Amino acid sequence: MKKTETKSTVLLQHHLKALKLPTILSECEKVAGRCATENLDHLAFLLQLCELELIDRERRAADRRLKAAQFPHYKTLDSFEFPSQPSLNKLLITELLRGENIDRRENILLVGSAAFFL
Repeated sequence: MKKTETKSTVLLQHHLKALKLPTILSECEKVAGRCATENLDHLAFLLQLCELELIDRERRAADRRLKAAQFPHYKTLDSFEFPSQPSLNKLLITELLRGENIDRRENILLVGSAAFFL
């Protein structure tokens, strides 16, 4: 046992492994130190840990789904070469990606090479 490891930290690590909470296990000490310096209470500490675990689980789930799909190549719009397709409106595509039309409850109509918000 290391000097910094107490009985409580060893038990906590064991319980987090048993509960399959790997992100909380790896980030616990960092978040605890940050919360201590920012003088945050235990609920804020727990909230930050849970948010990190949730984000990481969502990322791992998306990775598993992409792997299961067995796509020959993984591509995103970040790697898309807009100059090679000049008829495509990059500003319109990025606006659609933000999804603000969903918040405004607007429909999108795609006709030919144009898109319209209704």
